[in-house]
Amino acid sequence: MNLKEIHIEKEYRNLKCDIIHEFYIPILQHTVKYKRAVGFFSSAALYEMATGISTLVKNKGKIELIVSPRLTQEDIDDIRLGYRKREEIIENSLMRDFPYPNSTQEQMKLNLLANLIAESVLDIKVAFKIDLNSIGIFHEKIGIMEDSEGNKVAFTGSMNETYSGLLHNYESIDVFCSWKDEDIERVEIKESAFDKLWDNLDPAMEVIEFPKVAVEKFKHFQNRTTDELITQETYMVGHEIDGFFTVPQDVILYKYQEDAINAWEKQAFKGIFDMATGTGKTYTALGALSRLSAIYEKLAVVIVCPYQHLVEQWAEDIEKFNVHPIIAYSTNTHSNLNWRRLFEDSINAYKVGAIKKFCVITTNATFALDDFQQLLKRIRRNLCFVVDEAHNFGADKLSSLLPNNGTFRLALSATVERYRDAKGTSTLFEYFGEKCIEFPLERAIRDGYLTEYYYYPIVVSLSEEELDKYLQLTERIKKLSVYAQNDESKKEDVDKLLIRRARIVAGAKEKIPKLLEVLKPYKNDNHMLVYCGATRYDYEEISDTEDKKQIEIVCKLIGEQLGMRVRKFTSEEDKIERQVIKDTFKEGYDLQIITAIKCLDEGVNIPAIKRAFILASSTNPKEYIQRRGRVLRKALDKEYAEIFDFITLPRPLEYVPLCDETTKKSDLSLISREFTRMLDFAKSARNPLDIDNLREQILSAYGAYKIYLEEN
Repeated sequence: MNLKEIHIEKEYRNLKCDIIHEFYIPILQHTVKYKRAVGFFSSAALYEMATGISTLVKNKGKIELIVSPRLTQEDIDDIRLGYRKREEIIENSLMRDFPYPNSTQEQMKLNLLANLIAESVLDIKVAFKIDLNSIGIFHEKIGIMEDSEGNKVAFTGSMNETYSGLLHNYESIDVFCSWKDEDIERVEIKESAFDKLWDNLDPAMEVIEFPKVAVEKFKHFQNRTTDELITQETYMVGHEIDGFFTVPQDVILYKYQEDAINAWEKQAFKGIFDMATGTGKTYTALGALSRLSAIYEKLAVVIVCPYQHLVEQWAEDIEKFNVHPIIAYSTNTHSNLNWRRLFEDSINAYKVGAIKKFCVITTNATFALDDFQQLLKRIRRNLCFVVDEAHNFGADKLSSLLPNNGTFRLALSATVERYRDAKGTSTLFEYFGEKCIEFPLERAIRDGYLTEYYYYPIVVSLSEEELDKYLQLTERIKKLSVYAQNDESKKEDVDKLLIRRARIVAGAKEKIPKLLEVLKPYKNDNHMLVYCGATRYDYEEISDTEDKKQIEIVCKLIGEQLGMRVRKFTSEEDKIERQVIKDTFKEGYDLQIITAIKCLDEGVNIPAIKRAFILASSTNPKEYIQRRGRVLRKALDKEYAEIFDFITLPRPLEYVPLCDETTKKSDLSLISREFTRMLDFAKSARNPLDIDNLREQILSAYGAYKIYLEEN
């Protein structure tokens, strides 16, 4: 087939048509020479046209490209005044259009650009005005495509060879064909104009070779061949034309995952996946989205996660399912700066039919922003709303933002029932629907999806000062709770007091020396995790004046007193640093222990952990179930895991018989929570009977309150 046999319109307007697939790709597939002069250019544009370019490469075709540097007024002044060399300024301005890639997809785009230049498929020249007294730029936009028989298609218009120009800006091109009598002269004029520029014969412009230094920088990203890259057929961040959400061949879903997906479909694609940590919630959800995508031609998917590191983890998994999502949270990295524009443009293109499917992944915090909410409301058709760690959405603020336009709904959680919040739990079920699967941790261990574990409770007590503060807060909580039943502001005050009281327990000072004692026999081992509390206090061995975080003290003393290699894994570490920590920890040589507060609670995968020391654990089963599941993930050479759980008592058990009944009764709120968690951990462990002695000591010490403890 030659260009004459292709149906070509006289005009194309993007967002009213799919210009990539209706114009560029079919014509490039029959082109052996492509001449293009544009104002601006980016590697993303080549990648969007990958299918067409693949045929051009196979046909041993050539691309000649003329681009313009984006010169700032400072650049212009420096050239005019001779502060810097012109070539250096132009090179720097061009490289601004190619920032360091922040994702695999961006690296692939630069990889393709570098390959095409190295293989002499692509030749780039730079055009700029000879009169540099103003900031004006070369802004000519001409394109000529020629087939092996000499037939030519010329086009001109407002569109740049950039990601936005091709897919998002509302722009147009006029098209002329050399075999049509009315177009012959226009084709000749356009090609002549291009050739004069290319040969540097236009008196108003100067055209130079693309800087070699810039080419050398691109070479850094060459690690895949052109064939590998262009056969990816990637068209746009956020959506695919074909194969949107497809289960990859190397992913085999278990029967229970397929059953969950089938149940979700039977419930009109609404429901909850209640699955223990480590049983594959994410892949089950991606399999469900693949099922939905195969049924519905148009589909907009919005996925919400608690934290940025979970968004990154979802993005990594989701790309395996043939989707390149829009990452929607605000940071200073290049890849996340334009999420609002990308989201809005995708919605506009989705509405007019220019694209059929797209996907956005965001954080809870960004989801709650007004501008995100306004954009979300504009999706009128086939919105699939997915929430990871969905128990968080039972809270008043987030539950009030659940989108009414969510045609399809999916909630993921290991603990969907909210602790002591029947209203919030009810809200989740009313919005998302019934459970499609219930896969508890006990079953996951029994069926071999999680590793077995040994459980060792480590008893510590509050100091006199800590106990006094704890009891004072307890009294205040009791008094306020009476009014909180009918006063929302009082309820918030109670919640704040509960947090303060929990931090006293989490930060009990006896825990750190006890931890060092328990850790000592393992000082030559690796793959260990210490969970710390979100608490601060003065610590004499560190400083007499500074208010230190427990996690900082733990890291310092483990390193100094035990000589062990330790690093913290918290929200303070950026994406790159967290990945380095995970990789180093997995190897096990340069890093023995990681310490964490909450960053590992929801979703982070570090299967190598084989021994965990839990200094702080909330009374909320959601938290300690997730923390336990984090340690029980399967890993090579990991036969079983060990959990050392620091059980905090108000006072040493030998002192309890000396207390009066009022004092014993006041101890019960703390004792019962720690006691309940201990029994819960023990019942699924390999050594459930090993806690019997401690259990009997506690029950014996509190005598008359034995029934209360066992029931609570």
